[in-house]
Amino acid sequence: QVQLVESGGGSVQAGGSLRLSCAASGVTFSCGGWFRQAPGKEREFVAQICWSSGGTTYADSVKGRFTMSSDNAKKTVSLQMNSLKPEDTAVYYCGARYSNAGSYDFWGQGTQVTVSS
Repeated sequence: QVQLVESGGGSVQAGGSLRLSCAASGVTFSCGGWFRQAPGKEREFVAQICWSSGGTTYADSVKGRFTMSSDNAKKTVSLQMNSLKPEDTAVYYCGARYSNAGSYDFWGQGTQVTVSS
């Protein structure tokens, strides 16, 4: 059974930091990603790492503030979030997919991140 389990969300003041982690079990994926959804908005891309290419990509809104990493066994991805802003407030979802392109195949349950001003 495939499972993605996020952890690390919480509340922080603007300028603070949080680290999210996502542990995958059941199968090995080609790419892992982080997405977020704020109230009343659609889910949006935050960051992605694909192990075959070694490349990591970020949304413009988080470049220079967020860093995504993964362990060597490709079973855990993390998102270090620094210099957080109130507009980063959202439910953050971990996703995984088998291919290097296209839609994501699996999602975690989400973890709330709240940044107060």
